[in-house]
Amino acid sequence: MKVQVSSRLGSFRILVFMSLSLALILSCTPPVQRPTGPAADYDDAKTMFQRSKFDRALEFTDGLSTSNPPTSYTERAQVMRAVIFVGEIKSYKELAEAYEKGADKTKNSHFKGEYSRQRHDNLQLGSKAALGLGEVAHAITAGGLTLPKEVTLELPFPTIEAPVEVKDLLKIIDGGWLEPDQQEAAAVDSLRKGIQDALAEIVKGDRSKARDAVSAGPVKIDGVDFALYLGKELAIGATFYDRKHSRDPQKLRTICDVANETVKSALALLKEKPNSDQDKAIKKLQDDLKTVLKNM
Repeated sequence: MKVQVSSRLGSFRILVFMSLSLALILSCTPPVQRPTGPAADYDDAKTMFQRSKFDRALEFTDGLSTSNPPTSYTERAQVMRAVIFVGEIKSYKELAEAYEKGADKTKNSHFKGEYSRQRHDNLQLGSKAALGLGEVAHAITAGGLTLPKEVTLELPFPTIEAPVEVKDLLKIIDGGWLEPDQQEAAAVDSLRKGIQDALAEIVKGDRSKARDAVSAGPVKIDGVDFALYLGKELAIGATFYDRKHSRDPQKLRTICDVANETVKSALALLKEKPNSDQDKAIKKLQDDLKTVLKNM
């Protein structure tokens, strides 16, 4: 019995010693300081982006993107917002087109009414995203007066992998029916797909390249390439307001004007450092914008 008691006391003393040692080590370790001010807001935005909570990421970057005077996080916030708005434009365009085709294909009056409503709602959301992208482009080019020689893409790749194709949308296109919860799930998948495709596009590669690039740290994007990225998506976003969709000539022209601002600022950079491929891409963008304007 004495041996057992002695053994237990010894074990207890060791446990107490280890606990005290751990407490001493922890007390000597400096606490990790959480960022404050703009750094904290951008840190929160990155967390939300990684969790695919893109609406919250927009909330955290709203004030940062318009800071006057700019902070070291203003440009990063603008680039993040651009990626989100581009992803939204891609998603809402995909959804609106799927519901339009579904409404045309189905013979069921209930399906037709619901799908027409969904088309309208997604056109409205796409229109809002196009205006948001226009605000970012106008801010980052100072209304076409200037453009950074390079911008910084600093954000994490979303942890939830998006589908390459939203299969439920194929059922809608064929005139089949999706229950409301399935429609909602398809919208979520489409948005995640749009954002991840937007990331792939900005790094001029696929999703795998985008994931590797942003995981390695801040990515420097050529200023002219970024202007082309903005301008191309603005041209697509402007179509939400053409006569086949929401039919708002004033807003269509406004978005095209901003796209032309990006062209103007890109051309100014090209004068300093000519590049034939970028010059061709700009001319194509200018032609695309003229085509969009014809559909007012």
